[in-house]
Amino acid sequence: MSELIAKTAIDQRMAEIITPVIEGMGFELVRVRLMSSAKSKTLQIMAERPQGGVEVDECAEISTAVSAVLDVEDPIEDEYTLEVSSPGIDRPLTRLKDFATFEGYEVKIETTEMIDGQRRFKGVLAGIEENDVLLTMDNQGEEITIGLNFDWLSDAKLVLTDELIKEMLRQRKASGAIDETQLDETINLDQAESDSVDK
Repeated sequence: MSELIAKTAIDQRMAEIITPVIEGMGFELVRVRLMSSAKSKTLQIMAERPQGGVEVDECAEISTAVSAVLDVEDPIEDEYTLEVSSPGIDRPLTRLKDFATFEGYEVKIETTEMIDGQRRFKGVLAGIEENDVLLTMDNQGEEITIGLNFDWLSDAKLVLTDELIKEMLRQRKASGAIDETQLDETINLDQAESDSVDK
């Protein structure tokens, strides 16, 4: 499993437990993170349909199903909050197919190791070629396209641009998820599309 989906050992263990549940419901796991602060722990799960998108009530259904399995497996010792959400508009890209799906959109990428003196890259996705993510960047006023091996990546996220917002609105309207009267509210859906359950 890609480290972009599950970074740490506990994240990977959580992914092993919850992936069959999520996939059995017809969704895909985008990312799982167990985040700890001094006072609390939060298990954050991002999921979506294979063709993209997830609704608020579906997040609640995933939360209920995952919670039941975690109650049995009990992989986290302390109390925690379970948070299930959509990946959002400026979403993380965690699977190789994501980089093909969002070809043409701006992205920020970080690599595990230094590559030509840098670990952070910003540019426009130019698709994939075998296991390489292609990125078109500005190099002192000249456009160049580089290939970054998917296995080198430690983080990748879409940049929130007007073009990206318009495309997400278009997709939601086409799928019937929103209508014209909801367009102004859609940008705020990312905050609403989560379902939290105290454990």
